[in-house]
Amino acid sequence: MFKTKITNCSRKFDLTNFEERKEYFELKAGEEIKKLKSFLRKNTFVAYFLGKKNSGKGTYAKMLQEIIGEEMIEHFSVGDMVREVSGFLKNEGKRKDFISFLEKNYRGPLSLQEALRTLEERNTKVLLPSELILVMIKRVLSEKGKKTILIDGFPRDLDQISYSLFFREVIGYRDDPDIFVLIDVPEAVINERIKYRVICPLCHTSRNLKLLPTTKIGVEEKNGERNFYLICDNPRCRGERMVTKEGDELGIEPIKERLNKDGELLRRALSLHGIPKILLRNSVPVNQAAEFVDDYEITPAYSYEFDEKSGQVRVIKKPWVIKGEKGEEVYTLMPPPVVVSLIKQLVKVLAI
Repeated sequence: MFKTKITNCSRKFDLTNFEERKEYFELKAGEEIKKLKSFLRKNTFVAYFLGKKNSGKGTYAKMLQEIIGEEMIEHFSVGDMVREVSGFLKNEGKRKDFISFLEKNYRGPLSLQEALRTLEERNTKVLLPSELILVMIKRVLSEKGKKTILIDGFPRDLDQISYSLFFREVIGYRDDPDIFVLIDVPEAVINERIKYRVICPLCHTSRNLKLLPTTKIGVEEKNGERNFYLICDNPRCRGERMVTKEGDELGIEPIKERLNKDGELLRRALSLHGIPKILLRNSVPVNQAAEFVDDYEITPAYSYEFDEKSGQVRVIKKPWVIKGEKGEEVYTLMPPPVVVSLIKQLVKVLAI
């Protein structure tokens, strides 16, 4: 368990505010951030973010990039890359360029035509061939210049663990340290992130009815009950009612098999020799929270009441309590304290 609490410090921060978040990181990890920036002016490394689906891999990687600077760090999502490539395969010019690159660089047990077919007919249950993923990554990163790379979404399967150990050779970072960042998140957290997730049908902004509400809350009467809903507050949107994606109401049930495989992947990565590991946990037992974290670092949960007098919806905010893997009550943490732990462990692992 990592301690971020500073004794005798009464300052509280709004961790959803960009400027206050900068001050927070300066207070909690200022010296380590200076060391990391100094190191990255001359050096780079490759970090693989491994965790179960919806464990926060992309969030933590993007926040580290935000703190250190985009000129030094490249956050790379394999899932985003695959979606982008799938999209431009429908464009004849881009498709031709992509296939030309594959013809020169792809090596694998499937023919190039078969590998392309898996990409065009991809689904969430069948993983793309590892060799195809590697060559796609090589193509994208060859255009980025030499930066520190934070990879989320690879490795995705047990056989890809061994590929990732030699990944720096594939992309030409032959002397870079490579690091596994292993993220431990209770499945109860993932379940509620999915179950209460909503999206704007117009601009596709994503929020969470329980964990990340908008500034505008609506209410309706249905079958004698009041139902609350979020209204999109993206300034570039016209304020549409946000809706649940089909299947999200089932929580983690449809992805149980995927979560089990992700868990095995984490255990396999943890047992490997020759590669340093950083362990991140986004939860803290309720009975130990006061010792380890400040109260504003705890993730809040939101519920709603309708005020008959004013005709307005009242938002109630309190710490989010969940059951840990062993049945104990735990708080889950906001992303910034987890990233403080990441920064301090990086400095230690890189010996700077």
